[in-house]
Amino acid sequence: MSKDKKIALVVGGSRGIGRAIALSLARSGFDIWLTYQSNHQAAENTKKEIEKNGAACRLFAFDISDCKATEEALGKISDATPPHVVVYNAGIARDNLMVWMTKDEWDKVIDTNLNGFYNIMHVLLFAILREKRGRIVIISSTSGETGQAGQVNYSASKAGLIGAAKALAREVGKKNILVNVVAPGVIDTEMTAELPKEKILPLIPLNRFGQPEDVASVVNFLCTQENMYIHGQVIGVNGGLNI
Repeated sequence: MSKDKKIALVVGGSRGIGRAIALSLARSGFDIWLTYQSNHQAAENTKKEIEKNGAACRLFAFDISDCKATEEALGKISDATPPHVVVYNAGIARDNLMVWMTKDEWDKVIDTNLNGFYNIMHVLLFAILREKRGRIVIISSTSGETGQAGQVNYSASKAGLIGAAKALAREVGKKNILVNVVAPGVIDTEMTAELPKEKILPLIPLNRFGQPEDVASVVNFLCTQENMYIHGQVIGVNGGLNI
């Protein structure tokens, strides 16, 4: 890491939306800490792209649903050098109708999407507060704002992130730490590959599905603008799907 550059931690940054966010922040002058769980090749490929943009990149492989593993991966380094920006992008989906949903499908989504946020912030927050500066951006979803049939677990986890962000914003705002949520709609990634897009497209006023870069541009804005008075807000990036 360069001593004269700010650090952005992108949680879940190896693919899809996270990858686009990491590359956008690298182009904006941040060195990147990138976390992922197990896809080493995707992480290495993203690291190479980040480095092509003149930024340094450090990879951290661990399961964010595991509190101890999160502490071991980030505890010492984040305490010594707290990141200036934290983007919480990690998330999984295990879609099923509630009547058929298994306990495992419920637990895995909540443990990763919502409990993982606690695990990350529990490790980082004291050091960030000590510095009295920072930007925290949480990637939720339109499903967390409106709810979706077949996604009771996913919608619950993403709605929980919105509530957590609003409460955290009230706690840390006086320390010059800005907290906001970005809620993507249907973004063209691996996670949405199996959706019946021919049925969804007519519901989107812009008549197209989002790209990861559409989300990354908003996150980059929230992380880089000096004159910033946006705090505790949910910004939808959904093409008008949720108005």
